[in-house]
Amino acid sequence: MPADHVPADHVPAGQPVIEVEDLRKQFGALEVLRGVSLTVQPREVVCIIGPSGSGKSTLLRCVNRLEEPTAGSIHIEGEDILDPDCEIDLVRRKIGMVFQAFNLFPHLTVLGNCTIAQRKVLRRSRADAEEQARAMLARVGLADKVDEHPVRLSGGQQQRVAIARALCMGPDMMLFDEVTSALDPELVGEVLASMRQLAEDGMTMLVVTHEMGFARRVADRVVFMDDGVIVEEGPPQQVLDAPREARTRRFLQQVGERESP
Repeated sequence: MPADHVPADHVPAGQPVIEVEDLRKQFGALEVLRGVSLTVQPREVVCIIGPSGSGKSTLLRCVNRLEEPTAGSIHIEGEDILDPDCEIDLVRRKIGMVFQAFNLFPHLTVLGNCTIAQRKVLRRSRADAEEQARAMLARVGLADKVDEHPVRLSGGQQQRVAIARALCMGPDMMLFDEVTSALDPELVGEVLASMRQLAEDGMTMLVVTHEMGFARRVADRVVFMDDGVIVEEGPPQQVLDAPREARTRRFLQQVGERESP
């Protein structure tokens, strides 16, 4: 593990792993985030739900500065990542991110996809990188696919490779952005099962999802966003079963709930 990498367990007691305050993001005249404040504690699983265009994915992308906020502050393990002196590439080593698109290299094997960043970014030897990759692929149930190319895998398997690839970097926290949206319904469960196992293992997770059953079973807290603001947040049972806000109720009536692992 790199010397500059501080495990989440070593964050001072009471300090959030992720702390977002009054975050704003504009694309031209369109204000996508309108003063969002959110904290995530070590080992906490927070699921963000809401209609398309509510700002959920933009919030997630701002957390590791894939998008540059217009205003507000973001601290990762106490470090101000919007400070001009912040070495954002070092911070990003602490943050694993999995997207809706798998973004696997088609010319590389599963093993190659899971070792390339380790070798180029972390400067691990081939042997060490492969050892880590095999361990993380086993963790998501793909130990037998190391020599396959992505084209020979199902969508669910490709997404689990993407999760394993992120885990190979030893992150303190994981961000998931609608990772089941592009999957056929019968493949969704295997990806959610891998995510649920990560949660049970104590990984800090910030998850944008439309899978209400997953949020109900796995989240410590559910955040409902609409029109660029957080409308309501709380334990899953409160937000999903007894929402206080009319906007939350309308959204939940529209989406219903699918069973998930």
